[in-house]
Amino acid sequence: MAISRLPQDRWSWVEINQGALRRNTRAFKNLLNPRQRLCCVVKADAYGHGAVACAKIMYATGADMFAVATVKEGIELREGGIVSPILLLSEPPAESIDLLLEHDIMPSVYTFEFALAYGERASQLGKIGKYHMVIETGMNRIGVHYADVIEFRRSIHFHRGIQCDGVFTHFATADEQSGWDYKLQCKRFDEAVAAMKDAGFECGIIHCDNTPASILDPSTHYDMIRAGIGLYGLQPCETTRPIFPLDPVMSVRARVTRVAHPAMGEGVGYGFTYRVPRTRVQICTLPIGYADGLSRTLSNRMDVLYQGERIRQVGNICMDQCMVAISETSMGRMPEANYGDVMTIIGRDGDAEITMDEMARLRGTINYEVACGFGMRLDKVYV
Repeated sequence: MAISRLPQDRWSWVEINQGALRRNTRAFKNLLNPRQRLCCVVKADAYGHGAVACAKIMYATGADMFAVATVKEGIELREGGIVSPILLLSEPPAESIDLLLEHDIMPSVYTFEFALAYGERASQLGKIGKYHMVIETGMNRIGVHYADVIEFRRSIHFHRGIQCDGVFTHFATADEQSGWDYKLQCKRFDEAVAAMKDAGFECGIIHCDNTPASILDPSTHYDMIRAGIGLYGLQPCETTRPIFPLDPVMSVRARVTRVAHPAMGEGVGYGFTYRVPRTRVQICTLPIGYADGLSRTLSNRMDVLYQGERIRQVGNICMDQCMVAISETSMGRMPEANYGDVMTIIGRDGDAEITMDEMARLRGTINYEVACGFGMRLDKVYV
């Protein structure tokens, strides 16, 4: 891309591929029949990709609803011009009720105390507080226990200030479709929903599928699926990889801010965990560090791409910077870098690619965490 389009205040950034985001959103939309809905999860600033910008692209590609983790995230969508329904994937403190009603954000509900306070305040304002009821089916995180759904609905049904707009659960092992735990959660959810319907309670939109379940188990699509990590081109598990191709949306790049040729034996970075060997080595500094999501645990263990080739990161990764080394390889000497040259931390350069999954494996974590980390401080450039 043209240098003039890159951030001018710091030479490191995240690139968001809008075309890839559209293709991934369309792929999930195509899993559904015309009566089913697509809820796009844009919590944590769309997993580091930029919630408002991504939501606008998703909406234009067929998204019906958006899901967030905090009240603040929902308000940011509203202030960014998003008018679609917004679901808060947890029950917030009662102190946030006025904000929910002001910005038309549906909370998840699973305690009597919150439901009552929500209904009372909605009635005072002449509004109806819509909510989705969470059913706890085995993950043991949040929700009304599957055996208590009738009692819970009866305890709050009297209140005219609230309205159940949906019921849902969340799978703990959706990547293991044949496993007993997954099947048990499905069974418990089905029985809880059926019990509420038999008792005369409206359930609204019924949904339970996260990204892996959306791909692997069409029988549980119900009224809506909640797509998350897959929208951003990252596979939720190895099982989905061969059957549901996705295009990575995020790349991470930086420009060289300094080049040098330290003498043999000179150390690089805090603690001198790397020293220049006998061969001539060019040390290049990049303005990206662990405060930008490039974990310090990757020090001396990761590569970056330069002119389609892998080069080694050396020395301890600093808070705001890191260093890489260009030296002789088995293929001969690589071209040395110049001040301002672009290097790729995540993404493709020529025929070479470094993926979020590769970095996650090196860190002993999941691609979700890697993506969120890069989105915290780096500028985003939409291409």
